[in-house]
Amino acid sequence: MTVARPGRGPEPGAGPQPGAGAGAGQGTQPGPWHGRARGPEPVGALRLPGAGPLFDFRVRLRPGADAAAGLLATMDAHGIRRAMVTPGGTATLARISRQFIKGGGVTEDADNGAALSVCQEHHERLVPCYFASPHNPDAYAAEGKDHAAVEISPAVHGVPLADPRTAALVETAQHAGHSVYTVCLPLPGSGVADLARLAAGFPSVTFVMGHCGIGNIDVWGLSLVRDSPNVLVETSGGYTVTLRAALGELGADRVLFGSEYPLQDPGVELAKFAALGLDGATLARITWENAHRILGEDVV
Repeated sequence: MTVARPGRGPEPGAGPQPGAGAGAGQGTQPGPWHGRARGPEPVGALRLPGAGPLFDFRVRLRPGADAAAGLLATMDAHGIRRAMVTPGGTATLARISRQFIKGGGVTEDADNGAALSVCQEHHERLVPCYFASPHNPDAYAAEGKDHAAVEISPAVHGVPLADPRTAALVETAQHAGHSVYTVCLPLPGSGVADLARLAAGFPSVTFVMGHCGIGNIDVWGLSLVRDSPNVLVETSGGYTVTLRAALGELGADRVLFGSEYPLQDPGVELAKFAALGLDGATLARITWENAHRILGEDVV
């Protein structure tokens, strides 16, 4: 499937594809989310200067009947054409923030079915990401085929990256041709070095490290995945200096724009890119092209 870059921004320069040789999208049939990246052109949108259409790789769909409308309206307001969507509401923020520091997790499954239905209804704009639980691996094996990617979260479910149950989920992702999004923690078995070791064991899987590591200034963490070619980083949450360091350590082909909506307003995250004054070709890779390549979609 070829996805055209509509409208704005200069054409990107040549460069290696993220996940090249990492099997992104290989061996799977295109899902219903595959298609030309079209949608209503935002009216009065707050655009990132010099950028074309945007792909937000980090969005959660909160529970509620008005959640989809709120997400789409926010996307329109910021010129975001497409988004990778994971179900939210699995645990309270108070609980997750405590687990981030002290450990522990929930055993309940996320409502992947509800999020999938919304993504299928808006398939040209919303791409479904399965939120897998290591406490119930059979569910992902059975239901994941209708999704484009998977998230595994030690912060929510409390199972470390170094745990065999996490490796089992990654093996399922490998068979499905899914990329794996995860967030590292300052806890044994869930650090950035643990992610690098996990990625080394699955070289055909593309991993996405959320928030450029742990905390806001994890420049050291970026150095730990520098030699892991199948690990990309997603940019929400970190400081501008961390984004600059990610570009320096990894290059634009291994960096993905994400907002962490609804916890963060996308305009705040886009302001980081505006502050760096990146050229149009670099912005296109980070905010549009890299996401499509991970999905196995060509960009022209």
